[in-house]
Amino acid sequence: MKMPKLVWLLVIGMAVNVTGASLVWPLNTIYLHNELGKSLSLAGFVLMLNSFASVLGNLLGGTMFDKYGGYRSILIGIIISMLSLVGIIFLHGWPWYAIWLVILGFGSGIVFPSIYAMAGTAWPQGGRKTFNAIYLSQNIGVALGAALGGFIAELSFDYIFMLNLMLYVVFFCIAVFGYRSSKVVQTGGNVMKDVGNIKDKHRFTALILICITYCVCWIGYVQWQSTISSYTQDLGISLKQYSLLWTVNGVLIIVGQPLIRPVIHLMSEKIKLQIATGLIIFIISYVVTSFAQDFTMFVVGMVILTIGEMFVWPAVPTIANELAPEGRTGVYQGIVNSTATLGRAIGPVLGGMIVDMYNMHFMFYTMIGFVCIGFIFLSIYDKRIKTPSV
Repeated sequence: MKMPKLVWLLVIGMAVNVTGASLVWPLNTIYLHNELGKSLSLAGFVLMLNSFASVLGNLLGGTMFDKYGGYRSILIGIIISMLSLVGIIFLHGWPWYAIWLVILGFGSGIVFPSIYAMAGTAWPQGGRKTFNAIYLSQNIGVALGAALGGFIAELSFDYIFMLNLMLYVVFFCIAVFGYRSSKVVQTGGNVMKDVGNIKDKHRFTALILICITYCVCWIGYVQWQSTISSYTQDLGISLKQYSLLWTVNGVLIIVGQPLIRPVIHLMSEKIKLQIATGLIIFIISYVVTSFAQDFTMFVVGMVILTIGEMFVWPAVPTIANELAPEGRTGVYQGIVNSTATLGRAIGPVLGGMIVDMYNMHFMFYTMIGFVCIGFIFLSIYDKRIKTPSV
């Protein structure tokens, strides 16, 4: 099946968007702690506020897609994000950096579910391929942004803020000239009045259960951006090397697709098995990383983690797209994105508290426990669905 032009434009837009974001998000904790002199606990709290703002943006963005279409909702999200980045460029001391970061989380949160919902609506026959394409574009952005971010940060964080704004301007142009003409994004479908007005509530329950698995996985995953990032600094690993870990993550996802494709193909009718495989690989990654003392071992841990996410991350939006009733695709994708963001909100604060009270090893064991909780919800999510999602 040939991918529609609109989906290609969404893929490009997502890559540009995430490249800009990836310049900043891996270094937020380091900037708040090392540059602004704030404690790790306070840095974690700021990131939590950023994530909660993104949760609100996700839910609003999904609702806006269903009511007004993707074109308007994406533009509104981009404009809010651009305004916050202008603020960061001129005022990035304390507490302004935290304030702008929260606004940026809200703006970017509006964009993500709209892109996912638009892609699913534009190419319903694509199934997992649709969301895997968006997922790949995100990781191209992660690879480029993280690779550039570490080197630019060594020169000046000011350059990072300016480049991020420039990329958002490019994304804005792509949206204006690429998304406006599509009929798919100018109508939101048949809108239901609220989430509660759903004909098959078993499917909505299934969405919530699979999203709990998604959330607890993100609580562990985000430790690489928070507790593990500061831990690598304590071990003498440089900013360039830490940023390189995320470059490895992005590049491996791109080049590793042909390697995992045969496995995914074998599991094409068993999406639950795909996710379960990813969860097992997550556990292996945390075990390996818990013993890491040098850069090489962190690379090994990141490689294993990346293989796990390749099984899990594209699968959950695919399930949500299959579960969504007509006219509620945006809301369902908004719920998926908001639960991931909720995990990113809880993770830094929870991980920081565990490390402060105990140690890094105990933090890793706790994250393994969270993945085990994810297994429980994964096993029951589709029990009451007459036709399980594929």
